[in-house]
This record gives sequence, structure tokens and C-alpha cells, in this order.
Amino acid sequence: MSDLFSDLQWRGLIHQTTADEHLQSWLTADSRTVYAGFDPTANSLHVGSLLPVMLLRRFQKAGHRPIAIVGGATGMIGDPSGKSAERNLLSEEQLFANLAGIEAQMRHLLDFDCGEQSAVLVNNHDWMSQFSYIEFLRDVGKNFPVNVMMQKDSVKSRLGSEAGLSYTEFSYMLLQAYDFVHLNKQYGCEMQIGGSDQWGNVTAGIDLGRRMLGTQLYGMTCPLLTKTDGSKMGKTESGAIWLSPDKTSPYAFYQYWVNVADEDAGMCLRFLTELGREEILALDESMELEPHKRASQKRLAEELTRLIHGDEGLEKAVKATDVFFGAEIEDLDDQDLAHIFADVPSSEQEFSALDHDGGLSVVDAFVRSGLSKSKGEARRTISGGGAYVNNRRVENPDQKITREDLAGESMIVLRSGKRKYALLQFL
Repeated sequence: MSDLFSDLQWRGLIHQTTADEHLQSWLTADSRTVYAGFDPTANSLHVGSLLPVMLLRRFQKAGHRPIAIVGGATGMIGDPSGKSAERNLLSEEQLFANLAGIEAQMRHLLDFDCGEQSAVLVNNHDWMSQFSYIEFLRDVGKNFPVNVMMQKDSVKSRLGSEAGLSYTEFSYMLLQAYDFVHLNKQYGCEMQIGGSDQWGNVTAGIDLGRRMLGTQLYGMTCPLLTKTDGSKMGKTESGAIWLSPDKTSPYAFYQYWVNVADEDAGMCLRFLTELGREEILALDESMELEPHKRASQKRLAEELTRLIHGDEGLEKAVKATDVFFGAEIEDLDDQDLAHIFADVPSSEQEFSALDHDGGLSVVDAFVRSGLSKSKGEARRTISGGGAYVNNRRVENPDQKITREDLAGESMIVLRSGKRKYALLQFL
């Protein structure tokens, strides 16, 4: 067994453990089974979920067996930890659609075919649905002291809030705690990992395992993925950064990491990538000496985009980035262009404009797009060498745009000067 514990410490990934003095030797002595839970509130994991997945991946690469629970049962209730109000409950149909999306991503990030350390993916609905209400109260609830539950931060914070805490959410802790018991009986799982907001649930599972099975279980939490200012990592004005390319394009994903603040880049390299200590420290030094090069951010974006979207996704993201900074546009479709130029003014035109009278004049195109206020201004821009169609400079003010000039299926990208873009979409 490699010294996983020391590596996790160096990376800053250990927030709390239940047995600091013993855990390192326990992890080194033998192959262990460890699990983390994931809420199926959407059909994709997001950047915040990437941290516990990467922890499972680190455990697996160090010789341990990871179990990922997707909470089909607990997802019907919603974890009150870190929440100020009760979540909307998911329908069963939506829940299982979400489970399918998350399962595909888990299978991409963990190895499910490597012998004894093969990952296991389970759904706690499979065993929780076997209980009747009476059976669960009798077999599990009797082992759960209410006074212990009341001391958990996740419960105390909500009880003191205006929103309060429903009985449904109060019961969540019992369900998650029983997951640990079931996984120990079924798979010999002895350790649970999760974010720091899960400490109450983790310790509740350990206590329930001791009461019901008389066995010693372990727990570890990692810091939450937050920026230096305390806000959540992976949130933008347009919403969360998802791992699914259907929800966040490889280009947008890549751009998010390229634009991470200097003070957050080193943490992200440690938390989310598998780069070695020597390379990360070298990148830290580069940040200090040559911050304008943004070497840490570029390496971070490269590693994570390749991990989530593969070499093809990374290649497309880099090409799209080059396009935004002036590279000629080729081999991109409308969807790619829409992601690259999401914040650029656009206007809709009729396809007939490209067919009538030999095509649409560049001068008219610049006026229609709003890049030029008049035909005279458009001609002056062209004469001055500052007009571009699909990032190719326009030399002749009488040039026409035809269907052959379309960048994607229906789009033309216009540019005035270095960074002033507009899109024309033909319908």
C-alpha cells in the first residue's frame, strides 16, 4: 500500500478523521473498502462533486476498493446538511433519470474492472425499499439516540432557523447511517469519506455500526471546494459547472479553470488533479515569479478537461479558445460557436440574404450585426484593416458573404478590431 495518508495531508485534503493516530497505519497495512455518497439531484455531477469522486479515485490507485453510493432513497428526502431550507422532493421518474446520468460519469472516473480493487456502484434504494416503516423503526431506529442526533450541527443549525426542520429531513441521518451498516455487512466496507459538511452523518454511521454490529468503522472528511473568498467553487453567473458536456461544454469547462484566481489555482491543482508534488510546487513557484503566464491555470484546465472530456474534448476546447483570440474558424459546428461566443451580440437573418444578388455584402453584414453604426463606418473599418469574417481579414469593402462562408451550419462570425465580435445566424 502506498502512503496515501501522507499524500492526502500534503494536498490539504484531510479536514477531520475519526482516528488520526491510527488511520495512517490502518490504511497502509491492508487493502480497505471505502465509500462516498452522491446526491442524485441532477442528471450530472458538478464540480463540487468532483472532489469526493477524485478522493475515491485516489484510494483506488493506492490499492483500496471504492464504493460510490448514488442515493436513490436518500435523494427522495434531501440532506439537510448545509441547507437553509428543505429541498423539493424529486419524482421517482426524474430520480432514476438522474441516476443513469451519474452512473455513466462514475464509470468514466473509476475503474470497475481491475480485480479485487474494482469499484462498486450501488443505489441505496435497492435495500431501503425492502424495509417497511415499522421494520425500519424496530431494527434501525431503536439504535439511534435522539439526543445524539440533536447535537449534530446539521440538525442544530436548522432547528434554530426560521425554516425549521421537517421530520422527513430529520430522518435523513438514519438512512445515511444505515447505508454504512449495510455496506459493511455486504462488502466489508470500513470507511466513509465525504465533504466537511457531512461530518455529522459520517459519525452517525460509525456510531450505528458500533451499536448494531459491534464493529469499528472509520470516517474522514475533506474540505469543501470553496474559493479563497469563501464562495463555492464551480459556480458562475450562468449557473453551476457540470461534468456533462450537454450541460457545460468542454470549452466552457476549460475556460472556467483557465480563469481561476491566482490564489485558488494551487489549491485546485492539489485537490482535483493527480499531478505530483514536484510539478505542483514548480507551478507554485512560476505563479510567484511569472504570474502573467498563468501556468498553473493552464495546466489545471488541461488536466481536468482531459480527465472529464478526454483528449478530443481538450483539443476542441483549446481550438475554441484559439478561435476566440483570433484563430481562423474551421471544423466547428453551430453548437461549438454558440458556446464560444455565448456572450457576444447576435442577430437572426434570413438565408435568402446569402442567395440574393450574389450574397450579403460585408458592409451590410457589419451594419446588421451592430458592429458598425453606418455603411460609411463599416467601409472605414474595412479600409483600416480591422474587419474580419470568421477571423479572416476582409480586404475588399465590396466582398460578399455567401453560404460557402458559413462557419457552422448557419452562422457567420464577424469581428471588428481585436476583440469586438458579433454573430449572424441565418434561419
